[in-house]
Amino acid sequence: MVKTMSESAIYAASWLVAPPAAPIAGGAVLVSGNTVTATGTLAELKQAHAGVPVVEYPGCAILPGLVNAHTHLELTHFPSWRLRTHVDYNPHRFVDWIIQLIKVNRGVKPEEYQASVHEGLRLCLESGTTAVGEILNKHSLAYIHRSSQLAGRLFFEVLGHDRNMFRSMLDKALAACSADTGAAFIPGISPHTAYTIAGENLALLQEEVLPRALPLAIHVSESQAETDFIFDSSGPLAEELYPFLGWERYLVPPRRCSPTELLDRAGLLTPSTLAVHCVHVTLADAEILKKRGVHVALCPRSNDQLNVGRAPVALLKKMGIPLALGTDSLASNDSLSMWDEMRFALETFPKVLSPEDVLQIGTSGGAAALGLESVCGSLEAGKRADFQVIANTGTDPRKLLERAIFDGQVREVYAGGKRYRGVIS
Repeated sequence: MVKTMSESAIYAASWLVAPPAAPIAGGAVLVSGNTVTATGTLAELKQAHAGVPVVEYPGCAILPGLVNAHTHLELTHFPSWRLRTHVDYNPHRFVDWIIQLIKVNRGVKPEEYQASVHEGLRLCLESGTTAVGEILNKHSLAYIHRSSQLAGRLFFEVLGHDRNMFRSMLDKALAACSADTGAAFIPGISPHTAYTIAGENLALLQEEVLPRALPLAIHVSESQAETDFIFDSSGPLAEELYPFLGWERYLVPPRRCSPTELLDRAGLLTPSTLAVHCVHVTLADAEILKKRGVHVALCPRSNDQLNVGRAPVALLKKMGIPLALGTDSLASNDSLSMWDEMRFALETFPKVLSPEDVLQIGTSGGAAALGLESVCGSLEAGKRADFQVIANTGTDPRKLLERAIFDGQVREVYAGGKRYRGVIS
């Protein structure tokens, strides 16, 4: 509920960075309850709203909270689980990493996943992330997200080949979507990948999910192994992963298409679909994504750690495909910090992305990818009051955003109008 103006507050800093507007020197945000009411200079807001208390952060900049469009927070403790189980620490191929992931997860207790999610939520908030696109394999853990300060979308994951088992998993995911997950988190479905779901089950998704208007998040063309497998049913996924899982009987004749084409044939690419990774998409794939209005979540650090290549960001950007940014999980990344992700993206694609680009895809782009553009992702009147206070941004307006990205330090985080009271280092 939005509080009365007498219960409002003005938050001011040396700079207000609220794209698409230019940075405002001496800028401020008026917050009423959990909602942004107005932005402008501190002088303007004080004059228009006399008597409203002011919280000032001199020498700092106020920026929107970041939107991490692709997370698996239940895997936050994966690095320690991996050490505990003595599974090969540095897999050299994508399929080795998948098998390692499965082996490690088989030894994890339910309560350990709960602790892992709590830790992931904490790490997100402490690094300025206020909304996430969370892939949830353990559907029962949704209550943890619901009790946090974060907002976002919970994509309940489904995968498998056996028709009856997949049907049961999908029914449970749909039931989870129907449950009251709270206004801050809204539901979606995550069909894992084109290579972990049988063709008939892709058709079932179209039949059961799309009429419910539930958004989808799908891993697409993350590795060359995936594209090879979908095209001709060969390679390490067919020769190693499928036998490891006992899925040999589910191998199909070569389909002679890309993962994007296969998903498009199944009718699963729509404006409500978030395609994650897209490292090995071709021009023809990009044309499909553009035509269908699909959003793409880039995960450059995860791609680098798994040595699967780099997404064709120049092509995606040139074609006007809407982009978002995600950290993926700590099973394939060193941190859940979107600031780390934005820095890496700038360093990896220096001729393609600007500081303004990475802030956009890390905020409003992520919100749009999650279908939350009317709720968060920017500091505009009527949206959730999600913002962060960044220190060490200097006084020179030139290259302000670049300094914030490379030299800034998260001092405070406000999510839904409430100050995060954890420890921010």
